Amino acid sequence: MNDLAEVITAEDSFAMQRSEMRRIFAAQQKTALAWRHSTAAERIERIQRLKESVLAHRSEIYDALYQDLRKPEAESDLAEMMVVVQDCNHAIRELKHWMKPVRVPATKALNGTFSKISYQPKGVCLIIAPWNFPVNLMLGPLVSALAAGNTAMLKPSEMTPATSRIIEHIIDDVFDEDEVAVFQGAAETSQALLELKFDHCFFTGSPQVGKIVMAACAKNLTSITLELGGKSPAVLDSSVNMKDAAGSLAFGKCSNAGQICIAPDYMLLEKSAQADFVREYDAVLKKRYGETAEQQKASPDFTRIINRNHVLRIQALIEDAVAKGAHIAVGGEVDIDDRYIQPTVLVDVPSDAKILEEEIFGPVLPVVTWEQEQQAIDYINAGEKPLALYVYSKNEARIKNLLTSTSSGDAAINTCLVQFLNHNVPFGGANNSGIGNSHGIHGFKAFSHERGLVRDRFAMTQLFSAPYTPMVKRLIKFAVRWLT
Repeated sequence: MNDLAEVITAEDSFAMQRSEMRRIFAAQQKTALAWRHSTAAERIERIQRLKESVLAHRSEIYDALYQDLRKPEAESDLAEMMVVVQDCNHAIRELKHWMKPVRVPATKALNGTFSKISYQPKGVCLIIAPWNFPVNLMLGPLVSALAAGNTAMLKPSEMTPATSRIIEHIIDDVFDEDEVAVFQGAAETSQALLELKFDHCFFTGSPQVGKIVMAACAKNLTSITLELGGKSPAVLDSSVNMKDAAGSLAFGKCSNAGQICIAPDYMLLEKSAQADFVREYDAVLKKRYGETAEQQKASPDFTRIINRNHVLRIQALIEDAVAKGAHIAVGGEVDIDDRYIQPTVLVDVPSDAKILEEEIFGPVLPVVTWEQEQQAIDYINAGEKPLALYVYSKNEARIKNLLTSTSSGDAAINTCLVQFLNHNVPFGGANNSGIGNSHGIHGFKAFSHERGLVRDRFAMTQLFSAPYTPMVKRLIKFAVRWLT
């Protein structure tokens, strides 16, 4: 009887949440219509209030991120707080310019007309954020939505409950529910939200879930931005400064314990450089986290894996690779109860190892060697288009060839991750790794409808209308010859 009561209570609670979704969605539709007339000053004021609230709750955010991910405060500053504040500052500084209509020239056929592109708010937007950077990847898109003049309904991850509660508290402090609202819950909450006819959906997560979200949005023809992931390769040759390259890649692979959509997922390493790279990578890890395995595990600067299931998944990938012939060159320790995976390098990884097929999302770096650069190009092109491509080389011809011969959402040369921080370049994937762009003006445009306008001044287009008399036909023939 008690079990049945608990089931009924859960069902009733979810039914109430669905009812709240519909009510708030309807309220936000009314607000969105009013916000079509919003000025740059009004939008900037909303973003400023959000920024101030985030900074006011800084210590609570640190505590929540540590509770959910054991994330060091320094990483919380670098990858969460700093990014959101930068998003706000950039939008506040540039928004007046972004909102200005852009005049475009008329084509020959429309001489005598005036044309421009204006940016309209899309309306009510849905933002679904992941667990790996729960502050950054929720509030960053929200800044873009607010800059574009939209209302928003937010779905944070249930896997980071402490941080999700802080996000809800921040939003409740700054906005009324008919402006921005947060809905907590698991997959069924996201599914219920996706049934509503949003004007835009911004989803960050895995390609597998991205397909489900896109299919749900297609039912309502809701426009969508997908920030996904995939297996982002790092190509490294023997021309580089190996110590610098190893330090850069260790930063990319070990920050947030490798739980980053743009982390280097695997290495395509020139065979002659393998021994030097492994030695330098190991030296970097010892310098940053500790000389011994025990010291590395005790380091306060190393984040934990999100939960036991993910630890078990990554452990299984390592064990599968080793069983098929791979060797652990660095690291390899796993503690399931502590949600800890030591930074690890695998060499001699066979092509049928699962770790070369699945996105790792952990501090494990499998190495695939090549002797001719075409082998590296062919390997990349045989898989899905990655979210990021990293090339470590001093050979400019090789860099150009790798960039030209492959496709990825973004790319970086002799560095990694930092492309995410430049708000003047678009951030986004390609096909399986994402659809659409974000950040800066690109995020503003993602949440805006680009509306074309043509205004007649003294155009002569009516001269070409029916009835098609001999004179009109001669004019049309003359126009066609003039245009061609």
